[in-house]
Amino acid sequence: MKIRKVSFNTAVLPMSILSVSMLLATPLANAADGHTTVNKMTMPGMDHSGMDMSGMDMSDMDHSGMDMSGMDMSDMDHSGMDMSGMDMSDMDHSGMDMSGDMAGMDHSKMNMSGGMAGMDHSGMDMEGMDHSSMDMDMSGMQGGKAPADARSSDYSNGVPYGRYGKPVMMGSMPLWSVSVDDLGYQFDDDQINFEVEGWYGDDSNRFRLRTEGSAQTKDDKEIGSLSSLAYWKPLGIYWNVEAGVAYNTENDKPALMAGIVGTAPYFIETDARAYVYTDGQVQLDLGAEYEWRLSQHWVVIPEVGLTAFSKDDSDNHIAKGFNEMEAEVRLTYETLSRQLAPYVGISYESALGDARDLRRQDNESADGSSLTAGVKFWF
Repeated sequence: MKIRKVSFNTAVLPMSILSVSMLLATPLANAADGHTTVNKMTMPGMDHSGMDMSGMDMSDMDHSGMDMSGMDMSDMDHSGMDMSGMDMSDMDHSGMDMSGDMAGMDHSKMNMSGGMAGMDHSGMDMEGMDHSSMDMDMSGMQGGKAPADARSSDYSNGVPYGRYGKPVMMGSMPLWSVSVDDLGYQFDDDQINFEVEGWYGDDSNRFRLRTEGSAQTKDDKEIGSLSSLAYWKPLGIYWNVEAGVAYNTENDKPALMAGIVGTAPYFIETDARAYVYTDGQVQLDLGAEYEWRLSQHWVVIPEVGLTAFSKDDSDNHIAKGFNEMEAEVRLTYETLSRQLAPYVGISYESALGDARDLRRQDNESADGSSLTAGVKFWF
């Protein structure tokens, strides 16, 4: 057997190795530079429906330099793509330009439950996208749906109110009060005057029991009083209305009563009550009172009242029109948290119109004045 000797030119060998290295380096360099390749790719005819990307980990991919503005994805079908296993939480999309037209994309079957908290969608134009069929599970978001027994409707959380019962607002709580506005003695007339009122209810509805009159302390010791039981309700901030039944011991007749009480301008306490008796007689009582406070305890109270009737009644010495005027000035000293106030004062009484003649015919004085002393209190 003949052995042939092969000779190599030492000058040609390095050049051959260099040429092969350059040929191999070119595709490797292009594969390493993913940005350059992706930027020039167009995928209008590609079908991704059969691609399984569930095992791909794209968390370390840097998309900040990718320009997708020229990509036409209107014909791409993503309906079969399963992206449920993809973790995109660490992906940086801040540099991605997605302002292109995505109107033709169908996202109805995309499962994006993995979250896109870090993605910036401010530049995306999704005006033509149809999201009606997208399945987005938001039950895991903060808050969620509270359980049925999270809190009771009355905020008690099952804790009972105890022996004091359920608390209520002060304005709706039924209360009661009794006030004696006048309990005094008239020295010249030798009689005791009284005016007492009590009520039960709340700020919107009350029942009021009221009586006023005088009791003689000499001779037959006659008592004359006008008592009423009425329903009370506010009309506004300053005025209240009341209606009920009444009874007058002077003429021994019952009556229907209606009135308006409240505070007039300059804090003048005003009351107007009308009484309709069974015989058709109508009595009108008007009153006004003002509290002039001299100090924290000393108070001057002027008061005036008028009485009028609708028709004559000679049996009870009543004339049609205004019959009587009463005026009184009292100096009171309030003590015990203003619940008790003794007073001294002077009162004046005068008959008006035809009632003056009726009094003179019965040998009664048409005018009179008297010193008074008494007390007013409430509880």
